[in-house]
Amino acid sequence: MEDKLHQFFDENDFDIFEPHSGHLDRFKRKLEQPKKNNKPTIFWMSIAASVVLVLGFYLGSYQQKSVYDLADVSPKMAEAQSFFVSTINQELKEIEQYRNIETESIIEDSLDEIEDLEDRYKTLITELTKNVNKRQIIQKMITNYQQRLEVLERLLLQLELQKNPAKLELKDDEII
Repeated sequence: MEDKLHQFFDENDFDIFEPHSGHLDRFKRKLEQPKKNNKPTIFWMSIAASVVLVLGFYLGSYQQKSVYDLADVSPKMAEAQSFFVSTINQELKEIEQYRNIETESIIEDSLDEIEDLEDRYKTLITELTKNVNKRQIIQKMITNYQQRLEVLERLLLQLELQKNPAKLELKDDEII
């Protein structure tokens, strides 16, 4: 055991020299300096963090209360909204299959019309949260969904006719 200890000290080069002149004086001065107190900054930082946290919770809960959609009115309206949204999404997926250079302008025009209807729907949502006459606004919201579906169905018909003009058959003034 003693051999390993001697071997360790022999192999390693330890600093055995005395420190530079004035080292002891510098060390004493550092010990005598008043300590910087970090507690006030930590204290104020924790207060600021608490205020930000409380403000964030307040604004989050306020925003949740202010948004009022068709689905929030009743379970039947939620079901109707779900039907309209899923049908619209299905139609949009179907439209994407027809997208090419020739159909791009037709599709974009119809999608612009859909965006306008969505903007109108957002204004209806804000009116629904503010207005007392909710029945009338709910009817306008449902009509908005129906208008979007009509635009998409009209677009699908145009795309189908453009792709396959032979499909257009007139039977008793109906388009099949």
